[in-house]
Amino acid sequence: MGLPLAVTMGEPAGIGGEIALRAWLEHCRDLPGFYLIDDPDRLIRLAGRLGWPIPIRTIKNPAEALTVFGDALPVLPVGRQIRGEPGRPEPEDAPAILGAIEAAVNDVLGRRAAAIVTNPIHKESLYRAGFRHPGHTEYLAELARSDEPPVMMLVCPGLRTVPITIHLALRHAIEALSAVAIVQAGRVTEQALRRDFGIIAPVLAVAGLNPHAGEAGSLGREEIDIIEPALAQLRAGGIDARGPLPPDTMFHARARESYDAALCMYHDQALIPIKTIDFPGGVNVTLGLPFVRTSPEHGTAFPIAGRGEARADSFIAALRLAADMAARRSADR
Repeated sequence: MGLPLAVTMGEPAGIGGEIALRAWLEHCRDLPGFYLIDDPDRLIRLAGRLGWPIPIRTIKNPAEALTVFGDALPVLPVGRQIRGEPGRPEPEDAPAILGAIEAAVNDVLGRRAAAIVTNPIHKESLYRAGFRHPGHTEYLAELARSDEPPVMMLVCPGLRTVPITIHLALRHAIEALSAVAIVQAGRVTEQALRRDFGIIAPVLAVAGLNPHAGEAGSLGREEIDIIEPALAQLRAGGIDARGPLPPDTMFHARARESYDAALCMYHDQALIPIKTIDFPGGVNVTLGLPFVRTSPEHGTAFPIAGRGEARADSFIAALRLAADMAARRSADR
């Protein structure tokens, strides 16, 4: 790549720094070049604690990252001292965590970075410090000044899923489900499959909400009243959208070969199949932003933070997917 990937610090009391260190230590020769927006001193302490011989190199700007990457892990200082320790988050670190995200967005919009890979945040700690966004995705959308709501996609080998409703109690997710939301997510997903994944004629599989996709209304009318009208709108717009499909039969191996992404009605309907197929290596992608953003599909993992046990599979997959998507967008310019 001509530009490095910007990697945010995430919650410093979690495993974000640890998986970034492990990825560089074990795979730096075959990874896309990246730089961390973090506190170099805390990474030096963390590498020493883990006994990992990783040279940390402070850089002044992203342009230095690719030159440095083969010999040392490049770190762009976040500009604040970190107080949290592994497994013990500190709300006082919130400005640094959010500052790293903002710096990454500025770098990618300023064409100094190719894409963003975000390490996991701990929303409870951020909320205590005054953060008012539902999560990473909404904060990124605000920083990017996006016109439309962003769309979450989960990716693993052989499957891509999109939850229409995300972090809501199941009762509230059913109440929030609408044809408008399904159509919006379907349009953004179809466009992303073409632009970011190189799929010429995408096929969307749309899950039902109820068992057996409602059985013609005998097990619920959401398929008839909400999902089928949304499908009609998508098809009228030239999108190959199929369904509503029974959720219990659309994720086995042969079924997955028939479509390119699945629109799912609620959080677990989308995440359970991804995590069943590839628990360590799933990737979270945000669609609908003016830049590429991926993230490991796991949380901060406080119980194992700082112990050298965290696997870097999902982080590595997020790096590679971000690089691939950014390369396709660059080729289309």
